Amino acid sequence: MNLTNELAKQRNRDAAERTLMAWIRTCLSLISFGFGLDKIIAAIDRALTGGELQAQRGVQLVAAAFVVTGVLAMAGATVQYRRELRRLQHDDYVYRDKPQLAAATAVLITLIGVTALALVAFGG
Repeated sequence: MNLTNELAKQRNRDAAERTLMAWIRTCLSLISFGFGLDKIIAAIDRALTGGELQAQRGVQLVAAAFVVTGVLAMAGATVQYRRELRRLQHDDYVYRDKPQLAAATAVLITLIGVTALALVAFGG
């Protein structure tokens, strides 16, 4: 056992944990934003319609998309974290590119934004 290698692996484990914590914060924000958006629009609808719930489908779609994106990103981040920890247990650990979870999440958020823009522009 080489002390330098073990210290490097510990730094990588710590970095993986910090990355997972950042993903938890990001995913919690996405889920909370989607949930909050849905609840705020529903409350506005109830206030304007006297209790009848007629929330716009477009807003519900965007809100649900934020929640789903948060859940999928959290699942992906958890899988990525566990894989990295398993790889670090091996003596022959070498750095490899990982699937780009951040890029996939950014694409999903971009699609949500484009959908929201279309709904606003064309009255969805």
